[in-house]
Amino acid sequence: MAGTVTASAPPSVPPEQHTAGAFPTRAGASASAGGERVRITKVRSVPSKEASVEHGVCPSSGTRVYADEGDAAMGLRVLGLHLENCGAGTVRLNGYPELQVVDEEHRPVDSVQVLHGGSAIATGTGADDPPQPVTLGPGESAYAGLVWRNTVEAGVADPVNAPYLRVRAEAGADPVMVIPELDLGTTGRLGVGAWKKGDPSS
Repeated sequence: MAGTVTASAPPSVPPEQHTAGAFPTRAGASASAGGERVRITKVRSVPSKEASVEHGVCPSSGTRVYADEGDAAMGLRVLGLHLENCGAGTVRLNGYPELQVVDEEHRPVDSVQVLHGGSAIATGTGADDPPQPVTLGPGESAYAGLVWRNTVEAGVADPVNAPYLRVRAEAGADPVMVIPELDLGTTGRLGVGAWKKGDPSS
């Protein structure tokens, strides 16, 4: 039985979409110590034209956009969006990524308010600096922080759990869909910081 993978059935995916592999979510994946059996609890799919690519062939846009694994503590979620100039030209940014929260059936979640900056959600996350012009040469990168809380208040609203986030680096840019598994509770709010040059992990 080595290499057996069990997975829950993915949602119905339109023909123009593909299941880009089995993506373990925060629910996680488990394996025996010997690595003989793996259990994938959820499978996610994204439109082929919007697939996020962290490595490999550079997209035709000349940029890669992807999300990191983030950090979760005491109900506060902090996650980074990353943009790499993998092309031969210069990329210029000045402002915030454009975001659209998308549910498990690939439908926009209009009830979530996207806020510029993170102070309305939590302080000290690094998402509150004002926008500054960012110029990226080939091989250089930028990042923007996402901030939200998984707080649930009875009688306020239905909790929102949206696997996907459609990201445009700026207005008019090609969309890229990442899979941050947004567990927004009943807060209805998602904060995003402005693009900053560099990589916070380096």
